[in-house]
Amino acid sequence: MTRAEPAEPTGRAEAEAWFLAHGLPYFVDPIREQVRRRLARGRLLLVAAVGLLLAIPTGVAVAVWGGDDAASGISTAVTVLLAVAAVYAGRALRVHLIGVWAVRQTLSSLGLLFPLATRALPMLLLFVTFLFINTEVWMIASALDGGVLWGAVMLFAALATGFLVVRLTEEVDRLDDEVGRDELGDDADVVGLQRTNLVLVLLITQAFQVLLLALAVFAFFIVFGVVAMDDDVLSTWIETDLTYAWNIPVSRELLQVSTFLAAFSGLYFAVYAVTDENYRREFFTEVLGELEQALRVRVRYLRGS
Repeated sequence: MTRAEPAEPTGRAEAEAWFLAHGLPYFVDPIREQVRRRLARGRLLLVAAVGLLLAIPTGVAVAVWGGDDAASGISTAVTVLLAVAAVYAGRALRVHLIGVWAVRQTLSSLGLLFPLATRALPMLLLFVTFLFINTEVWMIASALDGGVLWGAVMLFAALATGFLVVRLTEEVDRLDDEVGRDELGDDADVVGLQRTNLVLVLLITQAFQVLLLALAVFAFFIVFGVVAMDDDVLSTWIETDLTYAWNIPVSRELLQVSTFLAAFSGLYFAVYAVTDENYRREFFTEVLGELEQALRVRVRYLRGS
């Protein structure tokens, strides 16, 4: 741990308050039962129906308004559906408590990002900078309309999330096997929503770090493109004039290429972060140390129930 932690709670009420303050609402018995009811099939079907009722008309409207742009319509519909799911998860399922703690934890450990960046960025920048000055990449990325580009970004995000979930679940299982076994035996097993809570804490923390690094790559390419790339050369590459909007000195094509490469970089960071031994040791020593404390509090919470 990098800072002194307050004394661990001893009473049941204190433990529940501690769980909520540390992004572990599913460790509190009443909240977990409430969330379980809100995950019932009927509730989820209702949320899905509301999402579809909002997503389909919105997607159709965007497609028609964009001149029969089916890709933009589909991407918009998927985005609206995900937004409805996120709102339901954030409020009804208390995921916002997990997210707030995870983001706060990430901001308090930004120092870990710099060693990761110095190890991951050099090789990555060599590769993506080569792509950035490649004619074919500009032709492809600049031709992507908003819907297709956003769909590609969501695909990269989905791949990164899937990979992180698999690896972080393994870390949670490993930690679960090490804590509370002597005191509670099999009762120390973290299963169901509690296990999901631990995975979400790690996932959101890791995803926020990946997002910060991807934004750094995006900013780098925007600056590099404005400073080093000649508009006439780029116009020759994409075989049309550059498009400027919103009275800013950054072309739409540069924004699209930078976004595409930043999304790819985010996927790379996600893979690198959970496979680099030095980073895993530093990051998981920090974050899993907090989760180990949470499991110790949970052991006493169960014994006192």
